[in-house]
Amino acid sequence: MADFFQIIIPAILAFIGTLWVHPKILKIAIMKDLVDNPDVRKLQRRPVPVIGGIAVFFGIVIGLCSSQIMFNSPSVFMLISAMLVMLYVGTIDDILDLTPTIRFVIEILIVMWLMYINRSSINCFWGLWGVDIISNWISIPLTIFATVGIINAINLIDGVNGLSSGYCFMASSIFALIFNATGNTVMTILAASAAGAIVPFFLHNVFGYRTRMFIGDGGTLVFGTMMSMFVISILSSKSPCAPYVTDGIGLVPFVLAVFAIPVFDTIRVMTMRIIHGKSPFSPDKTHLHHLFIELGFSHAGTTMSILTLNFLVVTTWFISYKLGATIEVQLYIVIALSILTTFVFYAYASKKMQKQGLTVKYGKDIRSYTKLVPALQEFPNDLIITVDDDLYYK
Repeated sequence: MADFFQIIIPAILAFIGTLWVHPKILKIAIMKDLVDNPDVRKLQRRPVPVIGGIAVFFGIVIGLCSSQIMFNSPSVFMLISAMLVMLYVGTIDDILDLTPTIRFVIEILIVMWLMYINRSSINCFWGLWGVDIISNWISIPLTIFATVGIINAINLIDGVNGLSSGYCFMASSIFALIFNATGNTVMTILAASAAGAIVPFFLHNVFGYRTRMFIGDGGTLVFGTMMSMFVISILSSKSPCAPYVTDGIGLVPFVLAVFAIPVFDTIRVMTMRIIHGKSPFSPDKTHLHHLFIELGFSHAGTTMSILTLNFLVVTTWFISYKLGATIEVQLYIVIALSILTTFVFYAYASKKMQKQGLTVKYGKDIRSYTKLVPALQEFPNDLIITVDDDLYYK
């Protein structure tokens, strides 16, 4: 277990690093017009700077440099290098809008490079269904599939103010606790630095109006890459968590519980797109956070609700473990609750809105006449609420 100051000092310095650089990055974004403009799919009303991930990455690096693990641990240095590449790719995507194919290829190459450098992969189920070590023929494609899935799931929840940054803080904190409990000092400091670095950004993103930035694809890809390495570290045969497996803890259920909402909501959205004959990568407004907004929740309310649901899954997993449930039962409980909080909840809430007479329509753009004229023609006797929600037409 790491010393308290070994953890808290990097976290505090990461916090200060992000806090210091945030206004400077904001100024550059405004000067260079590096902003995310409103459209029919997005929820903001005005252009918002979109390179906040650079500020958070800077904070993480400052935190790690204070502990010197970035220089003393080759694996951490390589991970930071990979995160830097992903930051660059994500930032370019924010500016130029890369195709999904290009992004997927780059993500796969980065993951394969990290697997090769660290000589590790998701190659151990730690007793789940009686399986421990699995062959490379299974572990390598499984690792690529799982990690690329995690990277994109975290990217796709970046839809309302504070959601992706709040989730990354929660997940990083949970991983810091598990790594510290199992004696993995390097990963503990990395997770703590990430948690510290994201806090100032979260506060600006949720409560700032003039100081608000989006974390952007650059930031979500950085955190997705880091989270992927956390998962590999836990589910590798070289995992320091091994002594805890004999105590009945399910490492696979634990990891799945941490990623419950991002992963299962992404699966739900992509499944529905395919069912409706669309590309699974085509953007729309059918994510869980869009539903909460349609139900009348604020951005902050939506963020807190979804984070609470995800934390509920993690807490339920922990309770099942403490009550002596087998690893298999822990997994089934996590899967069932994850489906309940995504698939079932979305279907129930959507049908309830329809029964109450609420119909949601999306226009081609945000100009009022392109929304109101068709709506008035289709619903001449109903109350119509525009997306800017401050004008009512009857």
